[in-house]
Amino acid sequence: MRVHLGSDHAGFELKERLVARLTELGHEPVDHGPKEYDAIDDYPPFVLRAAEGVAKDSGSLGIVIGGSGNGEAIAANKVKGIRCALAHSEDTAKLGREHNDANVVSVGARMHDEATAVRLVELFLDTPYSGDERHTRRIQMLSSYENDGTLPPLPGA
Repeated sequence: MRVHLGSDHAGFELKERLVARLTELGHEPVDHGPKEYDAIDDYPPFVLRAAEGVAKDSGSLGIVIGGSGNGEAIAANKVKGIRCALAHSEDTAKLGREHNDANVVSVGARMHDEATAVRLVELFLDTPYSGDERHTRRIQMLSSYENDGTLPPLPGA
């Protein structure tokens, strides 16, 4: 599977480790940068390119990495067609895929040791979407809003 990655300086070392690990696992990592460590770089140029890569590459997934992962998740979610989950535990890594069909995961490199961060990414990549009707219905509501601003009806209305 192709996996698009983007980070900032805080996530640079973890991104490099993940590129190597994904290759070991037989995935095809696509590194959107940064290509070298720069202590004052900004995450949007790299994260938005990784998210756009996923949006344009059917069947691929993405990983965005920063210090906390919060800004990176926000940035990735600005790209049409992206559902980015912030993984801060094994459960959130799995549920992002299983319940939300997330196609990008955000990880905070300063929030976890390297082994834990790699484990969160592996769980995300290995977990399929459940396809459950209630989850699909919710995702369709969000997609409709994203595409044309249609608000879902209020219950009982």
